[in-house]
Amino acid sequence: MKNALILHGTDGHSKENWFDWLKTELEKNSWKVWVPDLPGANKPNIKKYNEFLFANTDWEFNQESVLVGHSSGAVAILGLLQSLPKGKKVDTCYLVGSFRNNLDWDALDDLFLEPFDFDLIKTKAKKFVFIHSDNDPYCPLEHAQYLSEKLGGELIVKPGQFHFSIGTAGEKYKKFPMLLRLIK
Repeated sequence: MKNALILHGTDGHSKENWFDWLKTELEKNSWKVWVPDLPGANKPNIKKYNEFLFANTDWEFNQESVLVGHSSGAVAILGLLQSLPKGKKVDTCYLVGSFRNNLDWDALDDLFLEPFDFDLIKTKAKKFVFIHSDNDPYCPLEHAQYLSEKLGGELIVKPGQFHFSIGTAGEKYKKFPMLLRLIK
């Protein structure tokens, strides 16, 4: 069964922005979707996140899994992939507004407790798609370019979309039709 895990960003939650809308749209097409509220999202911690995500016995990462992450949720997906058990692989990862270091913000330090092993991460997904704006106020485009190059991913740059959130781009980001089209 096709399934999707959608991870929100720092200080975020499962009902903000386009996350709940995307969940509903995918479920209309018989997808199993999980949009958790990540623990301690005000100070993301990759080890806490992974323990939380792997502890859900109702969820299985498999070759039909699609992982969607926004902002620090995108970075968390990289850490999740790095920790996937041997032999596990997912289908596609959609990383929206990603970044490669703590952006000089101490609250993000615990996302980078271990350096990313990009060669290992590459083996854990069939495909990586990075979606970024040319005017993201938080995450420089160069970060998405770097990550995309390291993982052999596709980079889609959308002009003028800020951080793909209601807080930066307005109410239009209650939905994200372009992302839904890519996933389907």
